Amino acid sequence: MANSRAITSAVFNTSRLSMAMENYLLSILRLEEQQIKVSVAQLSEHFKTLPLGEGLGTSLPSVSAMIRRMSKEKLVEISTDKEIVLTKDGRQYAEVILRRHRLAERLLVDVLHVDLEFAHIEAHRLEHAMSPYLEQKVVDLLENPETCPFGHPIPGSTYVTPANAITLDKCRPDNEYIVDRVPEDNQDLLAYFVEKGFIPDIAIKIIDSSVPRGIVTLQCDGEELVFSTSVAKLIWVKP
Repeated sequence: MANSRAITSAVFNTSRLSMAMENYLLSILRLEEQQIKVSVAQLSEHFKTLPLGEGLGTSLPSVSAMIRRMSKEKLVEISTDKEIVLTKDGRQYAEVILRRHRLAERLLVDVLHVDLEFAHIEAHRLEHAMSPYLEQKVVDLLENPETCPFGHPIPGSTYVTPANAITLDKCRPDNEYIVDRVPEDNQDLLAYFVEKGFIPDIAIKIIDSSVPRGIVTLQCDGEELVFSTSVAKLIWVKP
C-alpha cells in the first residue's frame, strides 16, 4: 500500500500532461523494459501498435516534433547518439501512467471479465481517466496486485523479478519452463497467444531452439508452437 501511494504522490500533477504526452512517456518506458534503445524511429513503429483512438501521429516528423516539445518540458533528454532518455520527472510520470495502465488491465480481466486479448486495448482508454483516488480504490479492490494479466510488473508494487527468469530465446531444448510474461503490444500476436493458451503460469517444454534458423519450437498444452527469435526475446519464462 505504501509503495503505491509513494509513486502517485511523488509526481507533481499528471493532469498537466496531454493524452499524447502520456502515451509517449508510457511507450518510452515500455520500450526500455524490452531493453530496446528508444529512438524516434522506434517510437514511430511502436505507435502503430496502439489503438487508433489514441490519435498519435506515426510519421517521423510528428514524432520528432513531440520529442522536441517534451525535451523543452524537461520530460526527456536526447543523447548525442539520438537516444531518447527519460528525465527524473519524466520517469516518475511514466511510472504513474504505466501503473494505471496495468491496474486497468487487471481490473478489466479480474473484475469485469473482459477477454484477455482485448484487455490491453481497453486499458489504453482507461489509463488516462484514472485519478489518484480511483487508482487507490482499484488497488484496494484488487488487493494490491503485483503484475498485470500478461505477467508484467506493476510499478509501485512489491513485485520482484524471479532471479531464475530468462527470455525464451535462451531456453535449452528438452527443458521444461513456466511462462512468466508475454508481450502485449501486437494485437494479432496476443490473440494467437490466447488462442493457444500460451499465457502466464502455463507449463511449456522446449523442443528446439536454433539461433542460426532464428526460431524456437516448444510444446504448450499438447500443441507445438513456433516463435521467431525476435518474439522469443520478448517472452520471459522460469524453470
